Amino acid sequence: MTRDQMIGEIVMRLLAVLMYSVFVSSALYQFHKDPSRITLLLLVISELLTLGLVVCTRVPRERDWNPVTVVISLCASFYFLAFRIAPGIHLLPETVAAGLQIAGLAIQVSAKLSLRRSFGILPANRGVVVSGPYRFLRHPIYFGYFVSQAGFLLSNFGIRNLVVLLLLWALQMFRVVREERVLVKDARYREYAARVRYRFIPGVF
Repeated sequence: MTRDQMIGEIVMRLLAVLMYSVFVSSALYQFHKDPSRITLLLLVISELLTLGLVVCTRVPRERDWNPVTVVISLCASFYFLAFRIAPGIHLLPETVAAGLQIAGLAIQVSAKLSLRRSFGILPANRGVVVSGPYRFLRHPIYFGYFVSQAGFLLSNFGIRNLVVLLLLWALQMFRVVREERVLVKDARYREYAARVRYRFIPGVF
């Protein structure tokens, strides 16, 4: 790894810690005001899991440092800073929405356990994983995010949060496409992609 690459790695990880700390301070303040907001606490836990893996991930063999990819990946990773986390409209009861979030978290944890330290913010080749939920979707972590975020939205609905998530899901699709541009250079991934049709939305994408 070159000196510039090492600096880039350190900056990305420190930025992740800083952004998460800003979010947590605000979220915990809201939770302290209303401890019944389980969905808010679960959102914090979900992002903490992501942060831990980002900080501890191994350095990949190849990474996409294209400026557009970097900006979009950062926006998609730190989307929660744009959320309105004050109480919103309950389209679903808190407990039902929390159940969706827990289901999404379970998918994320299962996929991340399969990846171990092969995880990060930017698209990269950290090795090809085909076990666990990767037998069914090429990017199951994104599907887990989708389920969890939908659960949060349905219990904390507002136009701002809806717009944030619609933009986020568009950015996630971009990230997946950029990541696969790196991964398809690996013959093992091309073979895997031929077996597993969908990326992260079953029957759609």
